[in-house]
Amino acid sequence: MKTTTLLLALGLAAQAADYPEAQISNRVLEVKLLLPDAKTGYYRGTRFDWSGAISSLQFQGHEYFGKWFDRYDPKIHDAIQGPVEEFLTNGMGLGYEEAKTGESFVKIGVGAVRKPEERAFHQFNTYEIADHGKWTIHLGADFVEYTQELADTNGYAYIYRKTIRLVEGKPEMVLEHSLKNTGRKPIATSVYEHNFYMLDHQPAGPDYTVRFPFEVHPQADLQGMAEARGKEFTYLKELQDRQSVYTAMDGFGDTPRDYDIRVENRKAGIGVRQTSDRPMSKLVFWSIRTTVCPEAYIDLKVAPGEETTWRIHYAFYTLPQ
Repeated sequence: MKTTTLLLALGLAAQAADYPEAQISNRVLEVKLLLPDAKTGYYRGTRFDWSGAISSLQFQGHEYFGKWFDRYDPKIHDAIQGPVEEFLTNGMGLGYEEAKTGESFVKIGVGAVRKPEERAFHQFNTYEIADHGKWTIHLGADFVEYTQELADTNGYAYIYRKTIRLVEGKPEMVLEHSLKNTGRKPIATSVYEHNFYMLDHQPAGPDYTVRFPFEVHPQADLQGMAEARGKEFTYLKELQDRQSVYTAMDGFGDTPRDYDIRVENRKAGIGVRQTSDRPMSKLVFWSIRTTVCPEAYIDLKVAPGEETTWRIHYAFYTLPQ
């Protein structure tokens, strides 16, 4: 299959849009992607991995993602469109506690980030990027492969690879990941999928149902806006502007079988099923009016010289009439 290779060190010239984009298709799914670029990329924050952002995914005329926020700036921490991922170590960047002021710590998928004089790590701040690493992109008709290589940063270094692949002839998409530790120190991190689902842009409300294979137990007071019903989580009313739902969730086990999340919207008549070959280590649910976001975490430990892999699988479908 013919592929195109794009090398991104400090910048790739924007093409048709003001920021670099790509499109892939398997004739069932039509997908538009926002490509990483240090100078002109749509997203240049330091919270989320720069690879794999999807601005549009359409199946049978239905839309699953999109722009869910009002204010845009490329360096706002969440001015990005899903599905996207963030890597955290004990709620911080990798090596943050070890780094002195002025030294760098690591955000995987972003690069080496300079530590300012501050008392604690701020997840939603945008830090100065000291080293973006080397980005390479292979683009095919139905896949995009991203590779980021980061050189030694206080003993941490890695080769991170993510491939977005559409399954031939099916309304399915796979995110294939690998992380190779090329540094001197072990990498211990967790990564979560922040999907920013927008099913036909329907507002978060009773038409949505999120289904799990286990009885789910929200840990926070949902203030009458949502509730769990056995293996289902749903809204009791339509969220309005500035309203939100946030809670950690319990009930899942320690096998990949429980990493099985379905988000459905009755009015749109569509759903998506998200599964993985790794068990969940943590489950969070966050939502505002414009987006519905179950967030499943996976723990990773990679010794120097070793490599680990994981997969996230998406199946898109319509609901019975």
